[in-house]
Amino acid sequence: MENHLLLCIFLLIPAFASSDFLVAHVRNIKKRNADNDLVVNGIEIYSMKIDSKITSRFAHNVITSRAVNRGNVHKEVFFDVELPKTAFITNFSMTIDGVTYPGTIKEKEVAKKQYEKAVSKGQTAGLVKASGRKTEKFTVSVNIEAASKVTFELTYEELLKRQFGKYEMFIKVKPKQLVKDFEIEVNIFEPQGITELEAEGTFITNDLQNIIKKTFSDKKGHISFKPTLDQQRTCANCSQSVLDGDFTVRYDVKRTAPDDLQIVNGYFVHFFAPTNLPKLPKNVIFVIDISGSMSGREIEQTREALLKILDDIKEDDFFNFILFGSEVQTWKETLIKATPENLDEARKFVRGIDTAGMTNLHGGIMRGIDMLNAAHERNLVPKRSASIIIMLTDGQPNVGISNTQDIQEHVKKAIEGKYPLYNLGFGYGVDYSFLEKMALENKGLARRIYPDSDAALQLQGFYDEVSNPMLTDIELNYPENEISDLTKNSFKHFYDGSEIVVAGRFIDNNQNHLTVDVRGEGANDALSYTTQQDAQQTDKAFQEQEYIFGDYIERLWAYLTIEQLLEKRIAATGEEKENLTAKALDLSLKYKFVTPLTSMVVTKPEDYNNQDGIADKPIEAQAVTGVTLAPQSYLYTAHPTWYTSVDGDPHFIISVPQKEDAICFNINENPGAVLNLINDPVTGITVNGELIGDKRANSDAKIQNTYFGKLGIANKHLDLKLTVTPEKITIQNGNEKTGFTWLDSVTLQQEGLTLIINRKKNLVLSMGSSASFVIVLHQVWKKHPLHQDFLGLYTLESDKLSEQTHGLLGQFFHPIDFTILEIHPGSDPKKPDATMIVKNNELTVTRGWQKDYRRDPKHGVDIPCWFVHNNGAGLIDGVHTDYIVSSLF
Repeated sequence: MENHLLLCIFLLIPAFASSDFLVAHVRNIKKRNADNDLVVNGIEIYSMKIDSKITSRFAHNVITSRAVNRGNVHKEVFFDVELPKTAFITNFSMTIDGVTYPGTIKEKEVAKKQYEKAVSKGQTAGLVKASGRKTEKFTVSVNIEAASKVTFELTYEELLKRQFGKYEMFIKVKPKQLVKDFEIEVNIFEPQGITELEAEGTFITNDLQNIIKKTFSDKKGHISFKPTLDQQRTCANCSQSVLDGDFTVRYDVKRTAPDDLQIVNGYFVHFFAPTNLPKLPKNVIFVIDISGSMSGREIEQTREALLKILDDIKEDDFFNFILFGSEVQTWKETLIKATPENLDEARKFVRGIDTAGMTNLHGGIMRGIDMLNAAHERNLVPKRSASIIIMLTDGQPNVGISNTQDIQEHVKKAIEGKYPLYNLGFGYGVDYSFLEKMALENKGLARRIYPDSDAALQLQGFYDEVSNPMLTDIELNYPENEISDLTKNSFKHFYDGSEIVVAGRFIDNNQNHLTVDVRGEGANDALSYTTQQDAQQTDKAFQEQEYIFGDYIERLWAYLTIEQLLEKRIAATGEEKENLTAKALDLSLKYKFVTPLTSMVVTKPEDYNNQDGIADKPIEAQAVTGVTLAPQSYLYTAHPTWYTSVDGDPHFIISVPQKEDAICFNINENPGAVLNLINDPVTGITVNGELIGDKRANSDAKIQNTYFGKLGIANKHLDLKLTVTPEKITIQNGNEKTGFTWLDSVTLQQEGLTLIINRKKNLVLSMGSSASFVIVLHQVWKKHPLHQDFLGLYTLESDKLSEQTHGLLGQFFHPIDFTILEIHPGSDPKKPDATMIVKNNELTVTRGWQKDYRRDPKHGVDIPCWFVHNNGAGLIDGVHTDYIVSSLF
């Protein structure tokens, strides 16, 4: 069912809106009308408005775009909007020449059935894909007649999170053309009063700075940004728009008391953010993955981040480092105080951290937990202190206990809810679902660290969020006989600059008074007080009705409840998971939120081959590790991991990360031919593959299938050769030979080499700090009349090979770019053709799928790609016969 995702909606944190309104069809190259630079490809966007109303941190955002077809024939108009991952879409509609086509929110399975019905009629659906760290892009297109007008309107809501003492909302601004009437308007109403309000944009020049209008007084704040056409231009006579970047709004509220209670129409919300509390000492253990895959830039960035974190650690804090590769090593035997002398020693240790071995994640995390438990039991750390574990890993456990469910159980039993575990997943090779479940089960959270030039800043930024604990064991207690459907009301830590939010529903809808007992443990003593509120006080604060949208507290409660139910659902199983799912689904449908359990069906006019679509909301783990693709959709959400591979008969898959896409080609050659796949003269690594055929010729096939029946990997500098067949694995080191079969489970380590054989599945080969290779075993029924066992090859971290690397696969380890033009129906109605411009060649390519068998050797996962015909002619350097070599080594 996961392959039937059509128009997925991904949403974000803090509050992130984005208006990336593209009006251009992929088959056209942009041409500007000399008489009217407002028109691009015959389409003029004459109005674009982003309207945000924020009431008590709850943001209600409406994005409206109006366009007209100035051409003489029908045109396709695109509406692209980047949205925060934590937001929920609540409404979408298109109005064409006065006729409105609304989106309707349904249970996901019901919506999928409606979509499958559309597919049976030959229609395709829409698309949502990841577009950044914080956002995903919602895309809808529609064909409209000449002179017709279309209005797109999208609404989404979310609760703004407080970080570092401020609420923050991003708006991605990228109209891609000049817009006659462009406006951003933000209205804020906070009953507590607003203390500060600021707005800035990454694209704001000195000339644009004065266009941002900002005012606030007492409870109300207002921001507007409305540039004229000339102010939008990149230069006086240019037709390109300067509006391209993030527009950010930040504010905070008055805090005369540690909390604020609001009661409206039978619901309440409680904001808790005390100030001027003494900081708690903290005890932090950093558990760091130093396996071979962390080598290079990743370990350099980790060292850089840890050195900056050491500069911020306070003298009352206690800390330690635990490193795990194949073995586990600790800096000190227990936590030590952050004295200037100890910090200097720690800096020397951090500078010396280097990579080695595989990934003994279980050993590393359990050593950290045991150390923290022992420190508390032996009173080595202050009684009034906050303890946390921060683990960073870029891979998956493969040494020691590697079953993720076993690891989760051991960790949960050892921590026993005493302190939070924060899991940081570096890059895309991690099992994010496992990291997230383990963190949530232990009162923490998971965060992805994106492999980019600012990864060190990302690591440091996360530490900054949890570096100043003010309270532990916070309980907000409400009268049980008065309140039902209460959101989470107990919290392990409260961090400086953040905010705790609790919402609930009164059993008696007419009740207008509430008393709350608040308790927590501070640096010097316990925090304990009672707070009260009645509806009349709230009504008095909410006299400015024009700033309030509907039953905002009820919707805030629903949003927060759904968010927390979905979070609990991640780690739940069996009947508990079913109950959580049912509750979250019921609320999602009632309040019309697009969540992972619901979908929005987007309908369009039936003329001009317009196609209905479905908007889904995937989750972080699936958004990166799963390929979600509609059977006829030409694009997709995300690749499982960027890699280059050859598998099947034989299918070559070339990842192009900057395009979030892939290119595929086949090589048709006779059995017995040996192909050079990778050749790196600098590292001395060579990979060749020998083809085998079927047991007998297939009379029904025009081209006979061939597969790789033997792979040879050599490292000239190590005098090492690895030969792999579907029957056995042989390592030759100089004159010494060692043999294994696929029935063995092996972890072999020697100088410069790590080999893991996963019985009857695959093997993983790492050679020092160079690339890693995964060889997948494909076994067929022994009595199969036609097919026989074969192998697939996947390269990981190919960027660690030199720039001189070549071969059928190796040439694609260097960046490659391409352009797709003129998508049109092909011979297979499910696989459109297109023109590809690559390496200065113009090729006819076909949209299709190839199988990735790394995780599922039996069935594989479909990878969408552009297929290059004729043995990759025009894509590969030279012709395919240039890569035929005489022998495996």
